[in-house]
This record gives sequence, structure tokens and C-alpha cells, in this order.
Amino acid sequence: MSSDTVHNQSATHGASQHSGLNPLETRPVGKLLLEYSIPAILGMTIASINQIISSMFIGHGVGALGLTALGITFPLVNLLVAFCQPIAIGGAAICSIALGRKNLPEASQILGQVLILEIIAGVLFGVGFYFLLDPLLVFFGATANTLYYAREYMLALIVTSPAAFIMIGLNNVMRASGHPRKAMITALFSALVNCILTPIFVFWLNMGMFGAGIAVAIGQGASCFWLLHHFSRPSSIVRFQKGVYRLRRALVKPILAIGTSPFLLNVGGCLVVILLNRGLLTYGGDLAVGAFGIINRILLLFAMACVGLGQGLQPIIGYNLGARQFNRVKLALKYGLLAGAVMTMAGFLAFQLAPGALSRCFTDHTDLLAISVNGLRITGALFFLVGPQIVTAVYFQSIGRASIAVLLSVSRQMLFLIPCILLLPRWFGLDGVWWSLPVSDALAFLLSGFVLIWSFCSPKAPARHVVCAEPPKNPSDDGQ
Repeated sequence: MSSDTVHNQSATHGASQHSGLNPLETRPVGKLLLEYSIPAILGMTIASINQIISSMFIGHGVGALGLTALGITFPLVNLLVAFCQPIAIGGAAICSIALGRKNLPEASQILGQVLILEIIAGVLFGVGFYFLLDPLLVFFGATANTLYYAREYMLALIVTSPAAFIMIGLNNVMRASGHPRKAMITALFSALVNCILTPIFVFWLNMGMFGAGIAVAIGQGASCFWLLHHFSRPSSIVRFQKGVYRLRRALVKPILAIGTSPFLLNVGGCLVVILLNRGLLTYGGDLAVGAFGIINRILLLFAMACVGLGQGLQPIIGYNLGARQFNRVKLALKYGLLAGAVMTMAGFLAFQLAPGALSRCFTDHTDLLAISVNGLRITGALFFLVGPQIVTAVYFQSIGRASIAVLLSVSRQMLFLIPCILLLPRWFGLDGVWWSLPVSDALAFLLSGFVLIWSFCSPKAPARHVVCAEPPKNPSDDGQ
């Protein structure tokens, strides 16, 4: 096939017939944001609802200790995400830029790198954490009452972690390569399988926490097979083909560099949850940890919707950056900030007006409900600031400014939240643990706003003209 033919196929993929250009370059940015973000938001919301439904079944089928054990497993789940998301997000970002430059061979090379790296990371994670599971759970806050439940749930996820890593990695590349609806369907399929199997395993087969974990793992495995099939089809513009499976330093390095931001974010989240669990155990006991399990699920429902917004925003920014359409990049950022603010404002109103109704979805335990309602009102007090902060970090990540993205991603947790967790409970007890979250939200929002304004207004700012870091070299330059 000639180079002209390859170029034409790339340019016309999903494009209008009369222009020969990709719609990411030509369609109104607002409509593009809706087209790409709504499926991603729905996908992340579905994933969050999926977790909420699992928590509901555990709360009513296993009991309050099951919910507490679920809260104990949050750091391990965060670590799982921490090890796979750098590859997934970094690969998706540079894949979008490669497609914006009409470089189809490089985009397929990136797909191969993502697959191999996710397999390696998944196997290492599964083997390592299988042998360290009990000590880690105790370190994360498990007690004699909750260790059994936490272990049963995590065992199912750890032994099937390679499938989860592949699913997350390939789903991000699917969205970046121009298939946002298929990426949403992938998440929906996994959630649907989980929702069908969880009540069967928990209630009918009486498998408890292990059954809930197995249901999640089977859903992820089913979606993994679907993604592998998609990228194996000859009709896929980015696909598996001979020569893409060899790891290449010129591609691996930018993937991991851009992925450093979400990696540190999730590692920070792991450390934060450990400290939160210990503070909650000290000032409120096992039930306070169970209440955080409920609160965290509810907060994540809205926060992950903003992450979905960022996933939809990333291909638009990345592609137009590669195509040097800088005004469209700035317009996408503007719309993203507005949408993020609206979404988290909706969450803030829900937390303040209906905390009881939200908490009762998970449990009917009177004491657990009382702690959850109070905690949800406090932790969501400034939640409307979270959306713009997430979008700002995604923007710098999408334009290749990894160092700034890392700073903004870890600021809330590492710079602000950890000191608040260590200090506020000494003065305010259990309420101090809850108040550490909104205080850190406010401080992270102020930092993000300052950095964003500086990036556009200061003559010395590296992102003033939305200039990206040097793109990765062509794979042919790396010893091929």
C-alpha cells in the first residue's frame, strides 16, 4: 500500500466526505466535547454505579462488616489502578497526537506498546500482591473482624489482574482512536455482567465477598476479550499487526512520562485512604470505616463522571495539538472547565440535600447511617471545586506538560490532604477527619487556578501558546 493511500485513509477516517479532514479538526468544539465526553461520562458513571451496586449487595447480603472490609480494600484497588493507568492514559495521549499528525503506523505501534506493558504490569501486580495480601490488608487497617472479608474480595481481583490491566489500557486507546461509543459500550458490558452475577454469587450461591469479587473479575474479562477482538479486526484504523509488539524506548518513555501524573495520583490516593482508615478507626471505630466506604462510593459517582469528561476532552485537545489548531485546544479547555464545574455542583447539591436517602441505599444499620449522613455532608461541603481542578490537570496532561500535570494531580492528596488528615482530627475528632477532604479541595482548586492563569498570561510560561513537549520519535528511528 502506498504512503498516499495510508494518508488518505487516515484523513478520511470518520471525516466528512467533502473535506477529507478528521472531524476533530473541523466540527464545532462544543459538539465534539458532547460527542466524546458523553460516552466517556456514561462509561465512568456506569463503572461507578457498578461499584455502588456491588456495595449495595455486600451491605445487604454480607452486612456492615462487609462494607467496612470493602473500605479497607480501597488502597489495594487504588494501587491496581495506579499500576495500569499510567500506561493506559499515557498511551491514549500520544496515540491521539500521532493520529492528529496522520501517523497511522505510529498509532498502531503505540497500541502494541500499551498491550505488552499492561500484560507485564498485570502479571507483576498479581504475583507480588498475592503473596503480600494479608500483611498489606492489616497495614491498610483490617482488624480481626474484617480481615477475612477483605481477603476474600481482593483474592478474586488479584488473580485476574492481567485481564483488568488489559481492559483498562485498551479501552483508553479505543476512545483515543475515535471510538468513544464503543469504549462506553465496553464499560457498560462489564458492568452489566457484574450486576447480573453479583446477586447470584452473593445471595443464591452464598459466596459472600469472594463471589462479589469474582463477579467483578468476570465482567472485566468479558470486556477484555471484546477489546482484543476490536483491535484485531483489519477494518480498525489502529490495530494489532506484525511488528507492533516489540517494546520501543522512543514510545515507552513518553507513555510512562505522561502516565506519571495518574500514577502518582492513585498512589497518593492509596496513602490517603490508609491514613483516613486509621483516623476513622481511632476516632470512630469499624463503623466509621464502613461509613467512609459508603461516602467514597457516592463521591466517586460524581468525581468519576468528571474523569469521564476529561477522557472525552483528551482526544480533542491531543488531536488538535498535533494538528496545530491551538485556538480549538483553548476552546475545548474553556468548555471542559464549565462542564466540570456544573457536574460537581450537582454532586454538591445532592450531598447537602439528600445525604440520608443516598446512604440508605447501602445499609439500614442505624448507627452506620448516622455516621454516613454526617460524614457525607461535611466531605461534600466544597465538592463543586473538584471539577475544574480535574479538568485543569487533564489539560496539562493532554498537551504533554507532564510535570505540571503531576503537580496538579498530586497536590490535593500529597500536599494538602495528608497534612489535614494528620492535624485536623487532633482538634475536631471524627469531624476533623471528614473536614480534611473539603479543605484540601479548596487548596487544590486555588493552586490549579493559579497555575492555569500563569500558563496563559506569563511571558515565561511554557504553555502560554499551548506548545507541547517534543513528540516521540518515529519508531523507525529507534533501531528499526
